[in-house]
Amino acid sequence: MSGTATRSWNGMTIPAAGTYKLDPAHKRIGFLARHMMVSPVRGEFGEATASIVVADDPVDSWVTASMWSASLTTGHADRDTHLRSADFLDVERYPTLEYRSTGIKWEQDRNDEIFFWARLRGNRLGRRAEAPNVPEQPSRTSGRFLLAGELTVKGITRAVDLRVEFGGARRDPYGQDIFGFSATAEIEREDYGLLWNVALESGGVLVGKTVLIEIAGEAIRQP
Repeated sequence: MSGTATRSWNGMTIPAAGTYKLDPAHKRIGFLARHMMVSPVRGEFGEATASIVVADDPVDSWVTASMWSASLTTGHADRDTHLRSADFLDVERYPTLEYRSTGIKWEQDRNDEIFFWARLRGNRLGRRAEAPNVPEQPSRTSGRFLLAGELTVKGITRAVDLRVEFGGARRDPYGQDIFGFSATAEIEREDYGLLWNVALESGGVLVGKTVLIEIAGEAIRQP
Protein backbone atom coordinates (compact mmCIF):
# COMPACT_ATOMS: atom_id res chain seq x y z
CA MET A 1 0.00 0.00 0.00
CA SER A 2 1.51 3.33 -1.07
CA GLY A 3 0.85 6.74 0.50
CA THR A 4 0.31 7.66 4.13
CA ALA A 5 -1.50 5.23 6.39
CA THR A 6 -2.70 7.80 8.94
CA ARG A 7 -3.36 11.51 9.46
CA SER A 8 -4.11 13.86 12.35
CA TRP A 9 -7.61 15.11 13.14
CA ASN A 10 -8.80 16.87 16.32
CA GLY A 11 -5.74 15.63 18.19
CA MET A 12 -6.30 12.03 17.10
CA THR A 13 -4.42 9.78 14.72
CA ILE A 14 -7.02 8.50 12.26
CA PRO A 15 -6.89 6.40 9.07
CA ALA A 16 -6.28 7.95 5.66
CA ALA A 17 -9.37 8.49 3.51
CA GLY A 18 -10.45 5.48 1.49
CA THR A 19 -12.63 2.37 1.48
CA TYR A 20 -12.02 -0.25 4.17
CA LYS A 21 -13.40 -3.77 4.50
CA LEU A 22 -14.00 -5.70 7.71
CA ASP A 23 -11.21 -8.23 8.30
CA PRO A 24 -12.92 -11.64 8.65
CA ALA A 25 -10.02 -12.88 10.80
CA HIS A 26 -10.41 -10.06 13.33
CA LYS A 27 -14.07 -9.45 14.04
CA ARG A 28 -16.89 -10.23 16.44
CA ILE A 29 -20.48 -9.32 15.62
CA GLY A 30 -22.11 -10.34 18.84
CA PHE A 31 -25.10 -9.87 21.12
CA LEU A 32 -26.13 -10.49 24.71
CA ALA A 33 -29.59 -11.26 26.10
CA ARG A 34 -30.90 -12.33 29.50
CA HIS A 35 -32.15 -15.87 30.19
CA MET A 36 -34.71 -16.37 32.98
CA MET A 37 -34.21 -12.69 33.86
CA VAL A 38 -30.95 -13.49 35.66
CA SER A 39 -28.17 -14.86 33.45
CA PRO A 40 -26.54 -13.38 30.33
CA VAL A 41 -26.32 -15.47 27.17
CA ARG A 42 -23.90 -14.34 24.50
CA GLY A 43 -23.95 -15.17 20.81
CA GLU A 44 -22.53 -13.95 17.54
CA PHE A 45 -22.89 -14.06 13.78
CA GLY A 46 -19.93 -15.95 12.34
CA GLU A 47 -20.46 -14.64 8.81
CA ALA A 48 -20.59 -10.90 8.31
CA THR A 49 -19.23 -8.27 5.96
CA ALA A 50 -18.87 -4.51 6.30
CA SER A 51 -17.69 -1.69 4.08
CA ILE A 52 -16.46 1.49 5.73
CA VAL A 53 -15.85 4.58 3.63
CA VAL A 54 -13.55 6.99 5.51
CA ALA A 55 -14.12 10.43 4.01
CA ASP A 56 -11.72 13.38 3.77
CA ASP A 57 -13.83 14.90 6.53
CA PRO A 58 -14.23 11.99 8.99
CA VAL A 59 -17.75 13.02 10.03
CA ASP A 60 -18.86 12.45 6.42
CA SER A 61 -17.80 8.78 6.62
CA TRP A 62 -20.35 5.98 6.31
CA VAL A 63 -20.78 2.25 6.91
CA THR A 64 -22.83 -0.62 5.49
CA ALA A 65 -22.87 -4.14 6.94
CA SER A 66 -24.56 -7.49 6.39
CA MET A 67 -24.85 -10.39 8.85
CA TRP A 68 -25.91 -13.85 7.70
CA SER A 69 -28.66 -14.97 10.06
CA ALA A 70 -27.98 -18.70 9.63
CA SER A 71 -24.44 -18.18 10.96
CA LEU A 72 -25.79 -17.32 14.42
CA THR A 73 -24.25 -19.33 17.23
CA THR A 74 -24.52 -19.25 21.01
CA GLY A 75 -22.59 -22.45 21.70
CA HIS A 76 -25.72 -24.55 22.25
CA ALA A 77 -27.12 -26.45 19.25
CA ASP A 78 -30.77 -26.67 20.36
CA ARG A 79 -30.90 -23.00 21.30
CA ASP A 80 -29.28 -22.02 18.00
CA THR A 81 -31.84 -24.04 16.05
CA HIS A 82 -34.65 -22.27 17.89
CA LEU A 83 -33.14 -18.81 17.32
CA ARG A 84 -32.84 -19.53 13.59
CA SER A 85 -36.47 -20.69 13.39
CA ALA A 86 -39.57 -18.64 12.52
CA ASP A 87 -40.01 -17.93 16.26
CA PHE A 88 -37.02 -15.61 16.01
CA LEU A 89 -34.87 -14.80 12.96
CA ASP A 90 -36.64 -17.04 10.42
CA VAL A 91 -33.44 -17.54 8.44
CA GLU A 92 -35.16 -19.27 5.52
CA ARG A 93 -37.17 -16.15 4.70
CA TYR A 94 -34.68 -13.53 5.92
CA PRO A 95 -31.12 -14.68 5.20
CA THR A 96 -29.42 -11.44 6.30
CA LEU A 97 -29.60 -8.66 8.84
CA GLU A 98 -28.56 -5.28 7.41
CA TYR A 99 -27.12 -2.10 8.88
CA ARG A 100 -26.38 1.22 7.20
CA SER A 101 -25.21 4.41 8.83
CA THR A 102 -27.00 7.74 8.38
CA GLY A 103 -24.58 10.04 10.20
CA ILE A 104 -21.59 10.23 12.50
CA LYS A 105 -20.68 12.53 15.36
CA TRP A 106 -17.41 12.87 17.24
CA GLU A 107 -17.87 12.71 21.01
CA GLN A 108 -15.28 15.01 22.53
CA ASP A 109 -13.48 13.51 25.50
CA ARG A 110 -13.63 15.26 28.87
CA ASN A 111 -9.83 15.59 28.87
CA ASP A 112 -10.03 17.66 25.68
CA GLU A 113 -12.02 20.30 27.55
CA ILE A 114 -9.50 20.34 30.41
CA PHE A 115 -6.60 20.96 28.05
CA PHE A 116 -8.61 23.62 26.19
CA TRP A 117 -9.35 25.66 29.32
CA ALA A 118 -5.79 25.21 30.62
CA ARG A 119 -4.51 26.63 27.34
CA LEU A 120 -6.88 29.62 27.58
CA ARG A 121 -5.79 30.40 31.15
CA GLY A 122 -2.16 30.29 30.13
CA ASN A 123 -2.66 32.52 27.09
CA ARG A 124 -4.56 35.59 28.27
CA LEU A 125 -4.57 38.70 26.06
CA GLY A 126 -1.33 40.61 26.37
CA ARG A 127 0.49 37.77 28.11
CA ARG A 128 0.94 35.25 25.29
CA ALA A 129 4.72 35.59 25.20
CA GLU A 130 5.08 34.93 28.92
CA ALA A 131 2.50 32.19 29.33
CA PRO A 132 3.48 29.47 31.79
CA ASN A 133 4.28 26.01 30.56
CA VAL A 134 0.99 24.34 29.78
CA PRO A 135 1.17 20.78 28.54
CA GLU A 136 0.12 20.48 24.91
CA GLN A 137 -2.81 18.21 24.17
CA PRO A 138 -1.22 14.91 23.18
CA SER A 139 -1.95 13.18 19.92
CA ARG A 140 -4.34 10.36 20.79
CA THR A 141 -4.71 7.06 19.02
CA SER A 142 -8.28 6.44 20.18
CA GLY A 143 -11.56 8.32 20.37
CA ARG A 144 -15.33 7.98 20.64
CA PHE A 145 -17.98 8.51 18.00
CA LEU A 146 -21.76 8.20 17.83
CA LEU A 147 -22.77 6.38 14.66
CA ALA A 148 -26.42 6.93 13.74
CA GLY A 149 -27.93 4.31 11.48
CA GLU A 150 -30.69 1.88 10.63
CA LEU A 151 -30.83 -1.84 11.45
CA THR A 152 -33.06 -4.15 9.40
CA VAL A 153 -34.14 -7.48 10.92
CA LYS A 154 -36.83 -9.69 9.36
CA GLY A 155 -37.66 -6.91 6.92
CA ILE A 156 -38.29 -4.38 9.70
CA THR A 157 -36.06 -1.30 9.85
CA ARG A 158 -35.49 0.73 13.00
CA ALA A 159 -33.07 3.49 13.94
CA VAL A 160 -30.11 2.22 15.97
CA ASP A 161 -27.26 4.41 17.20
CA LEU A 162 -23.93 2.71 17.86
CA ARG A 163 -21.49 4.08 20.42
CA VAL A 164 -18.17 3.51 18.70
CA GLU A 165 -14.75 3.35 20.33
CA PHE A 166 -12.09 4.01 17.69
CA GLY A 167 -9.06 1.94 18.64
CA GLY A 168 -6.34 3.42 16.43
CA ALA A 169 -4.89 3.23 12.93
CA ARG A 170 -1.56 2.04 11.54
CA ARG A 171 0.19 0.09 8.78
CA ASP A 172 0.66 -3.57 9.71
CA PRO A 173 3.81 -5.67 9.04
CA TYR A 174 2.26 -6.89 5.76
CA GLY A 175 1.90 -3.39 4.35
CA GLN A 176 -1.86 -3.18 4.95
CA ASP A 177 -3.44 -0.01 6.33
CA ILE A 178 -5.78 -0.98 9.17
CA PHE A 179 -7.77 0.51 12.00
CA GLY A 180 -9.54 -1.04 14.96
CA PHE A 181 -12.86 -0.33 16.60
CA SER A 182 -15.53 -1.59 18.97
CA ALA A 183 -19.18 -0.59 19.30
CA THR A 184 -22.24 -1.19 21.45
CA ALA A 185 -25.97 -0.48 21.28
CA GLU A 186 -29.18 -1.68 22.89
CA ILE A 187 -32.27 -2.73 20.94
CA GLU A 188 -35.69 -4.06 21.86
CA ARG A 189 -36.15 -7.32 19.96
CA GLU A 190 -39.93 -7.00 19.91
CA ASP A 191 -39.50 -3.90 17.73
CA TYR A 192 -38.37 -6.33 15.01
CA GLY A 193 -41.18 -8.83 15.40
CA LEU A 194 -39.15 -11.21 17.58
CA LEU A 195 -42.04 -11.80 19.95
CA TRP A 196 -41.65 -15.40 21.13
CA ASN A 197 -41.44 -15.79 24.89
CA VAL A 198 -42.66 -17.77 27.91
CA ALA A 199 -44.02 -16.13 31.05
CA LEU A 200 -42.41 -17.33 34.28
CA GLU A 201 -44.54 -18.31 37.28
CA SER A 202 -42.33 -16.20 39.52
CA GLY A 203 -42.71 -13.18 37.24
CA GLY A 204 -40.85 -12.01 34.19
CA VAL A 205 -40.14 -13.89 30.98
CA LEU A 206 -37.86 -16.66 29.78
CA VAL A 207 -36.00 -14.58 27.17
CA GLY A 208 -35.07 -10.97 27.83
CA LYS A 209 -36.60 -8.36 25.54
CA THR A 210 -33.58 -6.03 25.53
CA VAL A 211 -30.59 -7.15 23.48
CA LEU A 212 -27.13 -5.64 23.81
CA ILE A 213 -25.20 -5.47 20.53
CA GLU A 214 -21.43 -6.01 20.91
CA ILE A 215 -19.10 -5.38 17.95
CA ALA A 216 -15.32 -5.45 17.69
CA GLY A 217 -13.01 -5.69 14.72
CA GLU A 218 -10.37 -4.41 12.35
CA ALA A 219 -10.86 -2.92 8.91
CA ILE A 220 -8.38 -3.10 6.01
CA ARG A 221 -7.95 -0.38 3.39
CA GLN A 222 -8.75 -1.53 -0.12
CA PRO A 223 -6.49 -0.80 -3.14
